[in-house]
Amino acid sequence: MKPQGLFRFKAGSGGSRPVITAYYFKEWNEYKMALHTHPSTEIMYAIAGNCAVELVYGGETHRAVLKKGEFIILDAHIPHRLLVEQSCRMLNVEFRFEELAGPYLSAAELAAADVQIASLLDCPQPYLLLREPHEVYHALKSLVLELDRKEHSEMLVQVQLTGLLLRIARLYHELESQNGDMQNQYVRQCLDFLHQNYDRPIQIKQVAEAVNLHPGYVQRIFKQKIGQSMMAYLTGFRMEKAKMLLRVTDIPVAEIADYVGVHSRPYLHKLFKSATGMTPSDYRQSAEAVRFAHEQRGDDC
Repeated sequence: MKPQGLFRFKAGSGGSRPVITAYYFKEWNEYKMALHTHPSTEIMYAIAGNCAVELVYGGETHRAVLKKGEFIILDAHIPHRLLVEQSCRMLNVEFRFEELAGPYLSAAELAAADVQIASLLDCPQPYLLLREPHEVYHALKSLVLELDRKEHSEMLVQVQLTGLLLRIARLYHELESQNGDMQNQYVRQCLDFLHQNYDRPIQIKQVAEAVNLHPGYVQRIFKQKIGQSMMAYLTGFRMEKAKMLLRVTDIPVAEIADYVGVHSRPYLHKLFKSATGMTPSDYRQSAEAVRFAHEQRGDDC
């Protein structure tokens, strides 16, 4: 069968929606799965370890290697098998498109509302290998935990499944717009880590571990893509957060350092003055003066 795309077995343009058909966590150790097919689209997410997935299509055998934080999404009816040399812990979710029942958005309505979903549903490839060590995993885990509830909410399941597809569609869009440049993907993941952890002490090796890359390589591609070192970027981001907190909150200046991961008022003073030419206290007074002037004129703050 000649593949026509990732979702070539989806229902027509009417009222079809994705419906979960199977899901499970599984620890695989030195395992070779038999070649098989099934009528559902499958997502295989590597939680830990690594593995390979062999696929047969177009008369040829293809091999995709999955490392921690990576996942593959396979079209229905594609012959495939899992190969694990050592160990790999995985989370698998399978779904297919069925006629709509209930107050849920159909696949056609989702595609009409979101250009990235539309692009994903029209993906010409029979499988996608993507990397996203945080959002997609948490979306998958939340989905299967809800499904495991004795009396789960079908509405919540549909919302979570839609959110999962939106996240995958965003990754696919980014990969397409970057012409498959994985370095951009790695840098985006580094930025996500920095933005989520700026309030804590951060070392390069922690960022590298989060994206499963060597620290030296991470620093090199980050500077190449962003134009500054990772630590310089982090400092700038922290100072922007400090400025925001000084402008719009009454948090004492002495505590702002802890909110932005500096954990030393003198060091915050030094970094902030270098970035703005003002001390944190002077900046707050200046912001308050500007806000007071706007209020006196009746301007929006």
